[in-house]
Amino acid sequence: MKDITRRDFLKVSGTAAATTALASCGIKDDNADGEVDYMGHHDGPVPTDKMTYRTNPKQGDKVSLLGYGWMRLPNTKDEDGRDIIDQEQVNRLCKYALDHGVNYFDTSPAYCRGKSEESLGIALEASGYKRSDYFIATKMSNFSPSQYEFEEGKAMFERSLEYLKTDYIDYLLLHSIGGGGMNPVHQRYLDNGLLDWLVEQREAGRIRNLGFSFHGDVAVFDWAMAHHEEYHWDFVQIQANYVDWNNEEDKGRSGKYLYDELVKRKIPVVIMEPLLGGRLSKVPDHVVAHFKQRKPEDSVASWAFRYIGSKPAVLTVLSGMTYMEHLEDNLRTYSPLEPLTEEEQQWLEGETATLIKSYPTIDCNDCNYCMPCPYGLNIPAIFVHYNKCVNKGNVPESQQAANYAKARRAFLIGYDRSVPKLRQANHCIQCRECIPHCPQQIDIPREMQRIDSFVEKLKQGTL
Repeated sequence: MKDITRRDFLKVSGTAAATTALASCGIKDDNADGEVDYMGHHDGPVPTDKMTYRTNPKQGDKVSLLGYGWMRLPNTKDEDGRDIIDQEQVNRLCKYALDHGVNYFDTSPAYCRGKSEESLGIALEASGYKRSDYFIATKMSNFSPSQYEFEEGKAMFERSLEYLKTDYIDYLLLHSIGGGGMNPVHQRYLDNGLLDWLVEQREAGRIRNLGFSFHGDVAVFDWAMAHHEEYHWDFVQIQANYVDWNNEEDKGRSGKYLYDELVKRKIPVVIMEPLLGGRLSKVPDHVVAHFKQRKPEDSVASWAFRYIGSKPAVLTVLSGMTYMEHLEDNLRTYSPLEPLTEEEQQWLEGETATLIKSYPTIDCNDCNYCMPCPYGLNIPAIFVHYNKCVNKGNVPESQQAANYAKARRAFLIGYDRSVPKLRQANHCIQCRECIPHCPQQIDIPREMQRIDSFVEKLKQGTL
């Protein structure tokens, strides 16, 4: 990715345009009957009966276009000071989502330190809604070698039913195939007979729809497509967004390629990471200005959701909504969906994508698949802090940078606050155990080494 300085970036987006667009803070939005800030966050009412739905052609399921990803949940502290899921807040979010038309909830045995399914089961039960009012998606997340045995996979499925307080799963996925090529697919699903057993569970009605989520080597995706007549995938979950829609360098990250292959076979598409782990909402002010020139009243995130929701074969779009403001914003976007025009889609795929790609952030989605690090690093937190500083102009190129002193202080103080010292990049020993688990195929050890070098130069004053 080409590096670009903040000064160069101002030239790209236009200082005057940025200033004008950002001045829209606090404008009145007649549609929402409330105020909006410059990022497009409303304080008006959220529609309760205008959710857009898509129909699963096989089952006839009427699925909300907004799906709730149960991976990034609000935390609180237990009596020993450890992070735990804030179940009270989670229950409120779940009930609010259901009350406003969301009926698709996506979880996994691997999410939230193994507590996501249990948390969702509690929240759905507490909501007062009937089991037939919502759809549960969970995954066969047998990532470690100790889970490759058939009995271990079967036990994982049975635990999912128990935690989710149900006797069937609406949408069951082989979790994240593609990372590491075909070998893990054989170990996790084929050689042990587990995939055949899951097909049997579908026939028995314990699984209503069987599919997979894909990250990584496109050869694995192509293999799955070639075997569609054998396994009859009911749906497939892919990562797609306007930045990577036309990724000619890597078909495995090209939303267009993956989407088109599924459309050819009439397989419903579930979208994950429409915001690239939040990176398409947490953009620099200059990129915010780029959006505000178009629709000052709309949030930056809403453009990404409208873009991918405008694809007709998309069944639902997942979002990990940690806070109520995220949920409310996404509800407004899809209640109802205002499809993008052809010109708006091209504007996002072309000019806007180019603008975002030119800013040197790391392609981390904060999915935590790389965790836990055997040597204690908090890999996602390190990347999140670095990307945040890039967006705020706090990654100076040298001591000659105009804002060097301020940026240096912001980076170093923020680093220590965001990542405990024993979990920072300098503790990476380059073991490379994290690399096969990264859906974005980031060379994590190399990035750790680069960030650590940058931090040391800031500390020593040698940048």
